[in-house]
Amino acid sequence: MNPLEAYNSALTRRQFFRKSGTGLGMAAMASLVGEKGFAAAQPMGNMSIPQFAPKAKRAIYISPIGAPSQLDTFDYKPELEKRFKEDLKDYLAKEGERLTGMTSKQAAFPLAPSRFKFSQHGKSGTWISEALPWHGKMADDICVIKSMHTDAINHEPANQLVCTGSMVNGKASMGSWLSYGLGSMNQDLPSFVVLHATHSSPYSNVQAISSRLWGSGYLPGKYAGVDLRSKGDPVLFLEDSAGVPREMRRSMLDGLSKLNMKSYEAVGDPEIVTRMQQYEMAYRMQSSVPELTDLSGEQEHTYAMYGEDSKTRGTFANSAIMARRLLERGVRFVQIFHRGWDQHGNLPRDLASQCKDIDQGCYGLIQDLKQRGMLEDTLVVFGGEFGRTVYSQGKLTETNYGRDHHPRCFSIWMAGGGIKGGQVYGETDEMSYNITENPVHIRDLHATILHSLGIDHERLNFKFQGLDQRLTGVEPAKVITDLFA
Repeated sequence: MNPLEAYNSALTRRQFFRKSGTGLGMAAMASLVGEKGFAAAQPMGNMSIPQFAPKAKRAIYISPIGAPSQLDTFDYKPELEKRFKEDLKDYLAKEGERLTGMTSKQAAFPLAPSRFKFSQHGKSGTWISEALPWHGKMADDICVIKSMHTDAINHEPANQLVCTGSMVNGKASMGSWLSYGLGSMNQDLPSFVVLHATHSSPYSNVQAISSRLWGSGYLPGKYAGVDLRSKGDPVLFLEDSAGVPREMRRSMLDGLSKLNMKSYEAVGDPEIVTRMQQYEMAYRMQSSVPELTDLSGEQEHTYAMYGEDSKTRGTFANSAIMARRLLERGVRFVQIFHRGWDQHGNLPRDLASQCKDIDQGCYGLIQDLKQRGMLEDTLVVFGGEFGRTVYSQGKLTETNYGRDHHPRCFSIWMAGGGIKGGQVYGETDEMSYNITENPVHIRDLHATILHSLGIDHERLNFKFQGLDQRLTGVEPAKVITDLFA
């Protein structure tokens, strides 16, 4: 026999107790007592957390993929009207601006003031663009952060940084971290669900996104986001095959579980246990998902609050209602992706269309959560991957312009989950170019989100490749405590 194989197959005393205590024994116990009983017998989640009193139990992250222009939504710069078409070439050189390949060859960089009018809203007097009239109605419910900044200047790495805390592939997503740390509140649905909302503009640039943004990376596969489709069956193979009764499906799964247990006993691969758990989740979802996606019981006044698009499957407003229904059923984290926000040209036309898609849906979601008493323990975040330039990409006219990528500053908003509404945090200079007050990096946002859910971002770790991995990485990150009421 090969000496190396003999060594590897030998079972030491330490290996025996480890496998019995945390491996096969735990899996066997789960199969004996049932998943609900097994979950109830443990501290919540995997890290004995929440580590302190949480302000939120669950969260929704709305991702406008492509990066909305802060200059045309929340960062009001009225003085720029006087500087229309001013060439910023010398200014950019002085600032050492990183330019993308889309504008680096431009002969001039004409300053482009926003074509949208702004007005103050709510008791807070928050300045909001006319492109977002329904946001104006909820100005006192949201906190606008104008001083976000990031390390990335292109979409894919920037979106990975927002969703996983790193521009490097293979990292665990934010929703996966929350699922891993906090566990599930419902055994019939995943703890992390992803929705893809359609957009209505036929002209917008639509950025491709990949499952890396909701993947589990080095965490066990069961913590990956589950993608509910907006067309066809919400989940593939939701119904049993023709001629396969429910009892036979149950018997097949039981037999498969026994085979998988033997494989696990032989090799000890934890992904085998994950596979078994996911088979069981899929079986339960065959009953829970049809009930979840049946919106026939929703009241007409609810549809009116979200807008006329809310009855059309796949729209943003419909996805927002679905997100609320998921939270009601115990889902921890819902991420809604809405693509088409990459306005390198024709911004006034295309941005207005994108804003119309999400504006009333966001308003309806916040008001719906408030009415149901859920907003106080539900964190809602709306934010893209970076900002847009003050100068025009391509030709600038009185009515039309485009904007390139700008990582130095951009705006997002947060609501619920202990966040103090009706405030504006951070400030930028006169051209929305640099941050002048209270900078917030993506890592700080992640730390703040985890804090809202009762997690110390420095203590939520997972050992991988010899390192204690975490969402906020190894660089400094701080909780923005001023955001909380």
